[in-house]
Amino acid sequence: MTQAEHSARPIDQIWYTRCPVPTASGIAIHHGWLTEEFARDGIEVASLRASTDRKVRESHFDHRVENSFRHGGNAPPIWSRSQGQDIVVIGLTWLPQYQRILAMPGSGIRRVEDLRGKRLALPRRTREQIDFWRASALEGYLQSLAAAGISPEEVTFVDLPIDTPYIGDVSPSSTGGLFDARQVAGSSRAEAQAMIRGEVDALYHYGAFGPTLQEFLDAQVVVDIGHHSDWRVAINNGTPNVFTVSGKLAREHPRIVARYIAQVLRAADWARSNRAAASTIIANEVGTMDEWMPDAFDQSMFDDLAPTLRPDLIKALEVRKNFLLEHGFIQRDFSVQDWIDPAPLALAHELLANGELHSK
Repeated sequence: MTQAEHSARPIDQIWYTRCPVPTASGIAIHHGWLTEEFARDGIEVASLRASTDRKVRESHFDHRVENSFRHGGNAPPIWSRSQGQDIVVIGLTWLPQYQRILAMPGSGIRRVEDLRGKRLALPRRTREQIDFWRASALEGYLQSLAAAGISPEEVTFVDLPIDTPYIGDVSPSSTGGLFDARQVAGSSRAEAQAMIRGEVDALYHYGAFGPTLQEFLDAQVVVDIGHHSDWRVAINNGTPNVFTVSGKLAREHPRIVARYIAQVLRAADWARSNRAAASTIIANEVGTMDEWMPDAFDQSMFDDLAPTLRPDLIKALEVRKNFLLEHGFIQRDFSVQDWIDPAPLALAHELLANGELHSK
């Protein structure tokens, strides 16, 4: 036992949150493995959604709730770290997903080069501290344009103010995510309506609702960013996904953090061997139908759900952080390498190898 563990106060609650993206955390939550793992310690494990306090729920973005884990898009944790929040990265995953620029049928826009002189939808949430969707759209456009040798000055970005907050009014739940299917379906409403009205010529979309949106619009795919020949073009909010935890919890209770990670690794291993069942669980997590899963996410995801700290993923996270800094989404720089704590993941693998988990 470390000195920090010896002097640390016992904890009786762990919070978690996850984005509507494929994660092994979501699978572990579905099976109840996290609850089982800590039950005999008298530690309650609950979703931020269990609280009716909006400030607690907003910790999904600002990471202010202690003893909490977060698994999902990278913009909020990057923003929180830049604000000085005490959180550490304990794992990363690269899960290719739907990420495309779309245009209306008959627009004549069939490839990136056709975007010259065109109007690109750029949503702006007016009530958010970190506007991750705007950042995602801007990076998707700029990366695609740069790869085709087009400068930002050759297109027009159309600002679309949106007052609706990211986190809506969902009923309390000890296991449910903060974003339901209705919220996922409305994620690109402003951009889609602007394109239908002829106010913009193209929009960016990523995530589970993409295939549905594309089918509804009968849209032309201008570029498939998620499968671009240069993988760096696909770096965005969901690539890589980030697994974080409160820094104090990692320092004072490293074994608890490792046990939590071990259950997530167990869930990733289960998904590899139970792909059909895992697909159904993930479809529910991301707010879509099973039918759309192959179009929204690569089947390779079943082999890549386990959090790692591979050097290429760390590099991708640094590229993403630098983009957010360069374009004003964060104001303070920091070292990505110093942000990462590899010890909990290493200990989690050790616990699994030695069969030291309560929930098996």
